[in-house]
Amino acid sequence: MITRRQALRAGITGGLGLVFSRFLEQPVWAEGANAAPAPKAKHVILLWMNGGPSHIDTWDPKVGKTGGLHKAIKTSVPGLVISEHMPLLAGLANKLAVIRSMTSKEGNHVRANYLLHTGYAPNPTVEHPAFGAWMSKRLGEPQSGLPSFVSLNGLSHGGGFFGVQYGPYVVRNGGDMPADIAPSVDAQRFVARQKLLGDMEDAFAKQTGDVKVEGRRDLYTKADRLMHASALEAFDVTKEPEAVQKSFGTSAFGKGCLTAARLVSAGVRCVEVTLDGWDTHKNGFERTKKLMGDLDPAMSGLLKDLERRGKLNETLVVWMGDFGRTPRINGDDGRDHYPAAWSAVLAGGGIRGGMVHGETDAEGAKVVKDPVPIQNLLATIASPLGLTPDDTVMSPAGRPISLTDNGLPIKSLLV
Repeated sequence: MITRRQALRAGITGGLGLVFSRFLEQPVWAEGANAAPAPKAKHVILLWMNGGPSHIDTWDPKVGKTGGLHKAIKTSVPGLVISEHMPLLAGLANKLAVIRSMTSKEGNHVRANYLLHTGYAPNPTVEHPAFGAWMSKRLGEPQSGLPSFVSLNGLSHGGGFFGVQYGPYVVRNGGDMPADIAPSVDAQRFVARQKLLGDMEDAFAKQTGDVKVEGRRDLYTKADRLMHASALEAFDVTKEPEAVQKSFGTSAFGKGCLTAARLVSAGVRCVEVTLDGWDTHKNGFERTKKLMGDLDPAMSGLLKDLERRGKLNETLVVWMGDFGRTPRINGDDGRDHYPAAWSAVLAGGGIRGGMVHGETDAEGAKVVKDPVPIQNLLATIASPLGLTPDDTVMSPAGRPISLTDNGLPIKSLLV
């Protein structure tokens, strides 16, 4: 939040409104205990489990009538058990921080997706920036010419009121090269078209005063940089040895995870890789078995590959989805939406591995120890990056919006 001293300092310089507005566009660190931490990580890879994965069928197995068909297996961390369909990740549990006490109030896919990506419930008066957009704005563009924020295999949330220039660059299929990356005309005509576009934007801005013009110009500049970036081959997973490619599995998600490792090695700040299909109302056990068959080699391959590249200590890997699923198994052998209790996983830069945080009851229905709201999860992700939960900007409607809406980091999980 902004202190009285900071507000007075802005007023002394003259033109309080203008200075105050510009001041809010810069990082605003609270004084004292909440000051910006020293960064331990430079990148985030979000593994987004679209549809809401069952905590009971993955990271928080239960016995009895709610346990379902998947068995639990031991891991490399004493006392930690996970689903039998993630044996490779079980062997890497010493690198993982498993949070078994996530909780929220959003059981609708669209609302939960928005909440998990932005830290806020949807509000018709403001479009909040995604966490990746905050990273893009605060941590800057990579020197390689690649985008700061990339989304693979699905759509992430965008730049919100920050502007389109801070939203994700989307590649529909991980492992594919970006589409339409080469100009369709010769260099001279390309430059001429750029000038024409610039003239049109100038005329539009003069006529309308639309503040979005600046964002579009910035986006065009970034697109031009990408088209000429020597690091473009970071998207091409065929450059990796065959053994490395195989270690991630054969799924599109696996290719996306390998692409993510290559992208952060080229300086990309935030990469989101989507694994769709977790909305398992029907045939849940068969479907989650297949999904974990894709997840296990891909996520374990990602952690090993980042370590091989010397990037794991500076890359925070996040596993999460919309919400959990009901302990009760429905009549279609599936589980329904359940935001009251579920799991998330962290690993890599700034995170203490081999940890379990929080606990649910014997049925997986209630959080009984150390509940973690979404804001605290995002604050825990922000801290290793040198960002603070109360980093605040002013929305176009004149509302101060913070990075995590008063989130508090889980200190026991941070190195």
